[in-house]
Amino acid sequence: MNQDNLQLLSSRVALAAYLHDLGKFAERAQLPMDEETLAVHLQEYCPRKEQGGRTWYTHRHAAYTALGFDLLEQHLPELIGPEMAPFASWRSKEADDSLLNAAARHHKPETFLQWVIATADRVASGFDREKFEQYNAAEEGTSTGKNHFQARQLTLFEQIRLDGKTAGQASELQFRYPLKPLSVSSLFPQSRAACEPADNTLAQAEYLGLWEGFSTALEEIPASHRGQLPLWLDHFDSLWQCYAQAIPSATAFGVRPDVSLYDHSRTTAALAAALWRYHHDLGHEEAEVAVQMRLGSDWDEQKLLLVQGDFFNIQEFIFATGGDSAKKAAKLLRGRSAYVSLLTECAALRVLDDLGLPPTSQVINAAGKFLILAPNTEPVRMQLMETQRRINDWFLQQSYGQAGLGLAWEAASCNDFVARSDGAAPFQQLMARLMASLERAKFQAFSLCGSGAPAPVFTEYLEQFDPAVGACRLSGRAPGRADLDGVCALAADQVRLGEMLVSDRFQRLLLTNKPLQGRGGLSVAIFGYSLYFTAAEESSGKFGAEASSGNLRRAWDFSLPPEDPAEPLWQGYGRRAFNGYVPRFDSSAHYADGKYQGCDSDDIESGAVKTFNHIACEDRTPNPAQEGQWAGIAALGILKGDVDNLGSIFAAGLPGNSFARMSALSRQLDQFFTVFLPWHCARHFPDTYTVFAGGDDFFLIGPWRSQIRLAQSMRAEFKRYVAENPQLHFSAGIALHKPGLPLAQLSAAGEEALERAKGYRHHEQHKDAVCCFDSVLGWPKFEALVGEEGCEQQLLTLRNEVNLSTSYVYGLLSLSEQAEAAAAGDPSASIWRSRFAYRTQRMVVERHRGRADSEAVKKLYERLADEVGDAIAQYRRAYRLALQSYLYRLR
Repeated sequence: MNQDNLQLLSSRVALAAYLHDLGKFAERAQLPMDEETLAVHLQEYCPRKEQGGRTWYTHRHAAYTALGFDLLEQHLPELIGPEMAPFASWRSKEADDSLLNAAARHHKPETFLQWVIATADRVASGFDREKFEQYNAAEEGTSTGKNHFQARQLTLFEQIRLDGKTAGQASELQFRYPLKPLSVSSLFPQSRAACEPADNTLAQAEYLGLWEGFSTALEEIPASHRGQLPLWLDHFDSLWQCYAQAIPSATAFGVRPDVSLYDHSRTTAALAAALWRYHHDLGHEEAEVAVQMRLGSDWDEQKLLLVQGDFFNIQEFIFATGGDSAKKAAKLLRGRSAYVSLLTECAALRVLDDLGLPPTSQVINAAGKFLILAPNTEPVRMQLMETQRRINDWFLQQSYGQAGLGLAWEAASCNDFVARSDGAAPFQQLMARLMASLERAKFQAFSLCGSGAPAPVFTEYLEQFDPAVGACRLSGRAPGRADLDGVCALAADQVRLGEMLVSDRFQRLLLTNKPLQGRGGLSVAIFGYSLYFTAAEESSGKFGAEASSGNLRRAWDFSLPPEDPAEPLWQGYGRRAFNGYVPRFDSSAHYADGKYQGCDSDDIESGAVKTFNHIACEDRTPNPAQEGQWAGIAALGILKGDVDNLGSIFAAGLPGNSFARMSALSRQLDQFFTVFLPWHCARHFPDTYTVFAGGDDFFLIGPWRSQIRLAQSMRAEFKRYVAENPQLHFSAGIALHKPGLPLAQLSAAGEEALERAKGYRHHEQHKDAVCCFDSVLGWPKFEALVGEEGCEQQLLTLRNEVNLSTSYVYGLLSLSEQAEAAAAGDPSASIWRSRFAYRTQRMVVERHRGRADSEAVKKLYERLADEVGDAIAQYRRAYRLALQSYLYRLR
């Protein structure tokens, strides 16, 4: 069986598992079902209980899964027909093994395929066999005191603890996610009072509105793509994420409803595909396997393989210097940053296609990393080694080993995914083993010393150069091409990518197996895939011809979040967030002469992307004392940051960690930086340039003062995003430089500032800090110094009211240093107070000659002593931050 056919069969198993809990959505929306049909579905799909002469059915949502399939059938891929392997045709004589029954009978499994999905459902939830049997017999009801209609999803962030304590009872948690489609605004949790309906009628109405939006949006997936199930599944995954990301998955057995239906669906689908493939590929007897699954006797068998991919040397790849890389620097930077994401996506797709796995087998993809669940068989491991060689060859041929992408894998059993009553953490141990394997892979990059060493690609390196062209003008490393104006193919692609990302003409990215005739795409294929940027649609039918032929592997929507924060993030295609926000000139009239010192005024036109030189000038303001003059320095602010203690958060911060919880936490952290941050910059900090943002980190460039404000705003929004959990925070470094500095040096300056912030220690506080202007301090002190109502603002107010002299403010810089030395025990430095009093008195007298003894002058002196003198005593050397920011704004 070839890989394409194997991928089709695996995708059908994945689809059945993916939609096994469709009924939870349908039941909570109270979709109408006649009594006779409901009675048949309850008997067919739901566990039956008898007690005290009363008979009833539990997990009624399984009956509604069948109803949901019926309602959506016309917009789903073909589920009826003679060829539905590995399932029987729906509504055939062998319908017990149909895809529908495999999905709906996950609480009442009988056949092998039904047990595959039921087992995947249990493992994704982190249930062992005994606990799941209790869950399977339980009534609806959550630990929050709300039933399955009224319960709203808890946030994982509020429950994370790094101090060894517990988050308390679920009923005590204060935050929930609103039951809305995925959007910028719905990413943020709200108070439980604002989210949880008081009665079933209101709760069901919310679900019905969500279902109607989902079923309408389902029609937007191109009908021509249904014939290619892996392609359609990728679209559907983005749709399901949009409408199921805030639906609580488990609402029975008193569980905490903190995992979304989306995250549970995706991990269940990944597990089911891997389990089915393991037994299928090894030719096991299905009836025997079904018995073992029913008894749980095979849960220690290592059927699963976790495959981790990681892009090495990302920053070296993005900020590589050589040649004349300063030319087209902004386009090159944009293109390289997005290219990292493309390489990661294409590598993950290469693994999926080589192993014959559906898109849902990829459970994580963020910040240059991905995680895929595969069957643990010898052919799979051999194929992974071959895929790694193919990836290595590409990096050696195209980047000469400057960067790379490594694969690591670790075998696992079902028991490695479930919680244990003795307190052991097998899932955390499994992930720790996988991370250790990945570290070894990093040190074995390109297998240069192993038996699988790559071909000597450098042997004819010099012979590739055309003496008339020489090295690439942009990279200075690869052979330049005369037909590309002296630029190598890879650099030309990166520049073109940087251009297309900011063009309104392009909304979709197509990945094909074979080049498309008559269409200009990127000239370098990535791991065998050709890439093409296109408009939102095509008159020929949404790329239908290429989809029907199987040539179209993926079609992605990469548009930025819409202006309306409540608008769902769905455009009919699989969504990828590798596009960052870029500042543009608009049609405003504030681009006055003199503001952009040293910049070419011809570059200023509506819609044009701002250069770094223009961005550096955006914080300059008109000088009221001199008409036509502008105040403030022209400088860039380099803002780099990442979430603190990320390893501890995933390893030990979340109680009862499971596969679905890990996947959800990774996704939600990533979405703060890939969804919210670009939108936030576009609306509130429009001169900020996104170099990269995703996973748990970010690198932004903008006007220096705006970056200080953005850092403060991001911290406030992140606090809101993580449900005000004080144990979740990020550190940041802010460096100030002239725009002409090479990008690599800008990055290094930001990284150095971030490292200093990460080293912050104050009493019991570690990290959770910011480094700015060579000062490292906690966020509250940073806010007190340069916040909207901080010390810098006090100085600006005093300047307007008191007419502070610049020389006086400069003198305060040395006094803050002396105050620091005095606090450290230097008795001679204590003289700073006397010097402050003398300089302040002198400045006041000079500004108010003839009124030195007046009561107003005395009050002025006392005010300066109170506001400035006390600030120096309190903040000491850190007060320089407020002073420097003040001076830079007025220079």
